[in-house]
Amino acid sequence: MRSNVAIWWLLSGFFALMAVVYIVWNILAHPDLPWYSAIEWAGATALTFGIFMAGFVAFYIQMVHKGQRGIALSEDRDDADIDDGDAEIGEFSPWSWWPLVLAASAAIGIISLAVAQFLFPVAIMIFAVAIVGWVYEYYRGYFAR
Repeated sequence: MRSNVAIWWLLSGFFALMAVVYIVWNILAHPDLPWYSAIEWAGATALTFGIFMAGFVAFYIQMVHKGQRGIALSEDRDDADIDDGDAEIGEFSPWSWWPLVLAASAAIGIISLAVAQFLFPVAIMIFAVAIVGWVYEYYRGYFAR
């Protein structure tokens, strides 16, 4: 994890260097304009936000690493097996059709907002049926517990 922290801090420094180069280059490319008009603000702002975002990620990873008391992750150890990095994600039903119905209700809802607003209540009703069906799929039918 220490290498991840170093990479993100390095990326933040790279964005800072490129922001300075970009701003200075724009100022030198337009000597007839005052400095505040010569700067191309969209690119300068994007690079500046890149500095902050990479710095935020680096700071977060650094604090997580410190919170773990420097314990190496399984990805960082040479003697680790593939199964050492597997976390418990949860229980999912590969046979379930309810996520497909839920996605269809979202698609109908978005299309109805763009094209036919009268379909939006239909999408809400399909959504309600899909979410109740997905939540209660283990309480009835073949896979009831």
